[in-house]
Amino acid sequence: MKDTQAEKKNKLGVVPIPKLLFSMSIPAIISMMIQAMYNIVDSIFVAQIGEEALTAVSLAFPIQMVIISCFVGMGIGINSAISRRLGQNKKSEAANVAEHGFLLAMLIAAVLGILGFFTAEAFISLFTDNANIIGQGRAYLMIVTVFCFGSFITQAAYSTLQGSGEMIQPMVGQIIGAVVNIILDPIMIFGWLGFPAMGVAGAAIATVIGQFFGMTYMLLVIFKSNKNYLKLDYKVFHYETAIVKDIFKVGLPAAIMQGLASLMITGYNLILAGFGMSAVAVFGVYFKIQSVIFMPIFGLGQGAMPIFGFNFGAKNRERFNETLKVAVTAALTIMTIGTLLFWIFPAQIMMAFNPSAEMMEIGINCLRSISMAFPLAGISIMIGVSFQAIGKAYVSMIASFIRQMVVLLPVTYLLAQTGGLDWVWYGFIISEIFCLAYELFMFRWFQRNIFDTWEASPVVQN
Repeated sequence: MKDTQAEKKNKLGVVPIPKLLFSMSIPAIISMMIQAMYNIVDSIFVAQIGEEALTAVSLAFPIQMVIISCFVGMGIGINSAISRRLGQNKKSEAANVAEHGFLLAMLIAAVLGILGFFTAEAFISLFTDNANIIGQGRAYLMIVTVFCFGSFITQAAYSTLQGSGEMIQPMVGQIIGAVVNIILDPIMIFGWLGFPAMGVAGAAIATVIGQFFGMTYMLLVIFKSNKNYLKLDYKVFHYETAIVKDIFKVGLPAAIMQGLASLMITGYNLILAGFGMSAVAVFGVYFKIQSVIFMPIFGLGQGAMPIFGFNFGAKNRERFNETLKVAVTAALTIMTIGTLLFWIFPAQIMMAFNPSAEMMEIGINCLRSISMAFPLAGISIMIGVSFQAIGKAYVSMIASFIRQMVVLLPVTYLLAQTGGLDWVWYGFIISEIFCLAYELFMFRWFQRNIFDTWEASPVVQN
């Protein structure tokens, strides 16, 4: 185990940064792109039912974001706790962390399932009094929340494997879940192959069945194959409060950052509802398709994080800054391409979602306006990753709070009151400017107060 850790340190300290960064990012980028694509396919099929169906799913999206924030935060906590114990050559403790992780996954999923069952209709009713939208949104939301344990258990399995260095099997699990979901979507929604046409509820059922297939594969890998470095055995499981606290200590800030997006979407939908349900539907479409642009950035961040962390620990300022430079350049390139695509082909993008004439008009302006913030967001995300890597996650959390709550929602509300619907989208650009300014200020502060105190030191060799 020690030899393995030494090899990883050598790699992080000596391999040229561009080659190192992209080799570590590719598996994460592929996994995240798969996730983004099947979310988009879901919405494309739902859009064929009609605008009300698409609006119902769009209104349910903030609650889905809450679920995602919970299992992503939990997963980051599990991953961190496992990898740190393996680094200390404490394999049995790492296995015990994984066992705690699966139990936490089931507990959190049960709580969210109960809450979803009793609050789904009330939540959708906050935005509309259209009985058809409320009914479809309630059905969709109840299914994806009550049966969310598939996604939680799958995430616990992903994190267990990733924490011990296995990146391929989680990617395979995501591919299986996505393929099953895409195959079942039209069958369940439109009633193919003898199945009843279930509409929006069918989309939700296809989603959870896909999650169950992915979960089944991952559990087989964890408990029945030799691909899992850790051997889990609940016969010798012993509960430790310290492990639960450790998982939450790392995972909770990550979950809060993800959860802010849910609050932002909810607030934004409340503002947009004043302009009609077509505006809400367009915003839902935007959030699905923007993930295709943002997911590679998040994957790039996953690859960059351990490089940042290692070179910060080694006090190798040159490699730390080079990593940031390469990561920011790559992110800026991807985001600029995304902006150009949204500017040149907004109508073609919207056509995939069966838009009404009103949706098309709103959508073209929405995609062009918000996409102008993409390059700024790319820079901001990479700087935020560097703060997380050096143990200063609070800086990223504050930046996210500034972006989404302090600036975006108040500015959007004022723009809606003064300039109407065409202006509301510019809130994203303004919020990214403030967020990036804060992060640049903090980064410069850390450069002066920490990095400038370092003496030149060679790359650590093991």
